[in-house]
Amino acid sequence: MYEIDDEKKAEYELALSKIRIEVLKKYEEYNKTMKYMAADAPIEILCLPKAIETILITNGYLRIYDLFDADFTKIKGLGVVRCRDLTACLDQFFSML
Repeated sequence: MYEIDDEKKAEYELALSKIRIEVLKKYEEYNKTMKYMAADAPIEILCLPKAIETILITNGYLRIYDLFDADFTKIKGLGVVRCRDLTACLDQFFSML
């Protein structure tokens, strides 16, 4: 049976670990890109109640990425319950990515 000496085995393990690290980096970049691409979708994809959707559109929030830095408490017409519903829909959307 063919045996690998310790030096070659160490080189192989080092090369393999570098490949693993590179694959993980590329996967993280891909994952981040896909999330941003998905966030480019219109807010209608969230299946929000019509009242919340109308409030968001009226205030200029047309796409999901518009909501990233939004302070929901400052959007006129969104109360505590509607903010909670909006947050739940966003959580559900991002959990599917």
